[in-house]
Amino acid sequence: MHHGRSVLLHEFRPTSCTRRLAGGGFELTPRVLDLGMNYVLSRSRWEVARPHMERLVACTRESSSIAQLDGSDIVYVARVAVPKIIALAVTIGTRFPAMQTSLGKVLLAALPLAEAERVLAEPSRSGIIPPWRPDAAERAAALREVRARGWALTDEQLAPGIRSVAVPLRDGDGKVIAALNVNSHAAETPLDVLIGQHLPLLIQAAGAISADWAACQGVPQVTVTVASTAGSGVVPASEPS
Repeated sequence: MHHGRSVLLHEFRPTSCTRRLAGGGFELTPRVLDLGMNYVLSRSRWEVARPHMERLVACTRESSSIAQLDGSDIVYVARVAVPKIIALAVTIGTRFPAMQTSLGKVLLAALPLAEAERVLAEPSRSGIIPPWRPDAAERAAALREVRARGWALTDEQLAPGIRSVAVPLRDGDGKVIAALNVNSHAAETPLDVLIGQHLPLLIQAAGAISADWAACQGVPQVTVTVASTAGSGVVPASEPS
């Protein structure tokens, strides 16, 4: 084990998270704490959203998910599911092509059109070949519609039987950082129920989640001094005063 550690350290390259010591070897910099804090805050964000999602699912009796954009795909980061048989299984980390999902349309619509097209030019890593493959004019029209009404619908554009509606989730600065949906089976939930009954509840839940995120974002910042043998640094940490 000691030999393995020596090999790893020998081949290690300094980064913003490490610094090389004069006598050989490496030490961690305060940047590591900054990265760790970002991870904790991101985790907390989904935990803050979960009670709202659970209430939404209890009211609609449909599954609900949060996703973020990663290249031309969406990636699921939070989910509260109901036991239903659907064409595609969804878990945390699942990828789908963004343009064919309601979540993806919301996230793409938050970008300038040229930026959305640049993102969509990246190859999908989802492994899914959707039945709906719109050209540039169709994509632009679909995203304009989402921007105008503030929500997105997908109706079996990703896979047969999958129907969903989604709305944006915003941080305290009003920036769209994720999207929230209600997902249903097309054979069980008519469009008028999805849009007429579930969408208002979805909008209400998204507003509550965004408000809670803004409140968390507004927590006063304190500084934490981190000392090391080679010096010291100061990194911000979110803690209540």
